[in-house]
Amino acid sequence: MNVATATTRRPSDRGATPDPRHTPDPPDGAGRTTAVLVGITLVVLACSATWVRTTTARAATGAAAPAAPTPDARSTYLSDCATCHGSDGHGTSRGPTLAGVGRAAIDYELSTGRMPLGAVGRPADAPGRPVQVLPNRDVADPEQVAERHDAAYSRDAIAALVDYTAGLAGGGGPDIPSVGAGNLPEGGELFRLQCAACHAWAGDGGALLHREAPALHSSTEVQIAEAVRVGPGQMPAFGTAALTDDQLNSVVAYVRYLRSPRDRGGDPLWHLGPVTEGAVALVALAALLCFVRWIGERG
Repeated sequence: MNVATATTRRPSDRGATPDPRHTPDPPDGAGRTTAVLVGITLVVLACSATWVRTTTARAATGAAAPAAPTPDARSTYLSDCATCHGSDGHGTSRGPTLAGVGRAAIDYELSTGRMPLGAVGRPADAPGRPVQVLPNRDVADPEQVAERHDAAYSRDAIAALVDYTAGLAGGGGPDIPSVGAGNLPEGGELFRLQCAACHAWAGDGGALLHREAPALHSSTEVQIAEAVRVGPGQMPAFGTAALTDDQLNSVVAYVRYLRSPRDRGGDPLWHLGPVTEGAVALVALAALLCFVRWIGERG
């Protein structure tokens, strides 16, 4: 009698039923992908934590930082202005009194760099930004013509100096105007009627007898309104009887529009005016006639 020998099969043998509790190992590629995702997640979390710490530290530093000191307007006035206008603001033989000129006039002269008179930072014909006056650099010439430059002081220093000087001179005069929205067509009509004779129809300025009307494109809205109310230099002052506040707003809006006007139809020719445009048209017409005559002679 032959006895069959039984063979014990392991679960790994082919045809064996796998153990449901046994989880096969993932392929090598899946393992690398999981490791990369975990690494990216850790990097993102570390960067986020660093950003939060940096932001919190900056906020704490900003909250703890002391406020900027108020500019010493009295020292600035005595060092840069009193030489001509006097320590009390009532003028000297070198400069006029500031009594009654108003805050608008003081702010206009300082913010446009026309005051204080003094040496400039570089020659006017040298390349670079507009020249900037250097107060207290040299003794100012009282006959020097005030021209637009970069402001010599910061905005906060100018505001403090305006308040100090206006109070020193006893107040009075036009205050700094508050500019609102204006009507552009009305502003254009008023500008051509009241301003274009000196500043040109495009606001580019022009030469007058022994004087020059400046260009207006660099002026801010407040500076335009201040100039209208104050009348700096040889410019006449326009009070509310000549231009109401609403009309002034319209003029300011139109002057600002002249910085980038809409040139509808043809080349603007640098906004030099109708005379230049007519001259160019005559030159073009003469060239066309010469060309037609040349064609006729060849035929």
